[in-house]
Amino acid sequence: MSLYEFLGTMEVGFIFGLVALGTFLTFRVLDFPDLTVEGSFPLGAAVTAAGIVTGGWNPWIATLAAPVAGFAAGWVTAYLNVRFKILHILAGILVAISLYSINLRIMAGPNKPLLGTRTVLSSFEGLGYPTYMVTPIFFGVVLLVTKLLIDAFMRTGVGLSMRATGANPAMAAANGIDTGRMRLIGVGIANALCALSGALFAQLFGAADAYMGIGVIIVGLASVIVGMAIVPSRLVHQATLACIVGALLYRFAVSTALNADVLGLKASDVQLVTAVLVVATLILQQSGGFGRLFTRKR
Repeated sequence: MSLYEFLGTMEVGFIFGLVALGTFLTFRVLDFPDLTVEGSFPLGAAVTAAGIVTGGWNPWIATLAAPVAGFAAGWVTAYLNVRFKILHILAGILVAISLYSINLRIMAGPNKPLLGTRTVLSSFEGLGYPTYMVTPIFFGVVLLVTKLLIDAFMRTGVGLSMRATGANPAMAAANGIDTGRMRLIGVGIANALCALSGALFAQLFGAADAYMGIGVIIVGLASVIVGMAIVPSRLVHQATLACIVGALLYRFAVSTALNADVLGLKASDVQLVTAVLVVATLILQQSGGFGRLFTRKR
């Protein structure tokens, strides 16, 4: 793997690290299986692309608008579950399907190209350093700041209440915690992170597409599962670090598999590689394979 390919894999891994952190909040903290991310990821890309190209917004403002839209999408999913008792998985599917049509309307078509327009990455062009080196650093800083903010948030009263809601909703409610409100906030924040990830992804690759959210939930789950199987994750700051490590390992595993000529895989096989990676991780985790790999024999 060349340096260019290595840094390219790193920057995509950092972007999907945001998705992994959002998946961690819903699946691990709140115990709320949420499929909205397959709609909120392209929603963030659509809002940012439309804001930059059609609205003429400053790219930083357009990028910040993405998590706001993502929070709203997650809030609607949680509201359907809390207020109308719709099953969380079904609520997420319904919102994701609705977002597909909404994204088409926002972009006035199935995609919105960003080539030739100013993005947040354009701000680093005059620094005198190659773009392929500066971009991973920028995405890494965004991911690190997000991780630290989540760690700090989880130590607040709201964060602790959210963790209690996911661990034991009945006991949390008995202690005066508004569990419905915690779900609204938690699912909203998770989808805000996914929408921000989509906004950055679109600016990196030069286009927003209505279909770019397909399989994103699997990427998030794979990152969380792989990371927590390898990195100790009993504490919150360890768990968020595990999500980031998992996202990077996932991207490197996929990149290595697709570039291995002996396997004969193509770019269209990425979903197959993801499924095999998750299945292998779950099998090793259940059989104690990771414990044997990372424990020294005495």
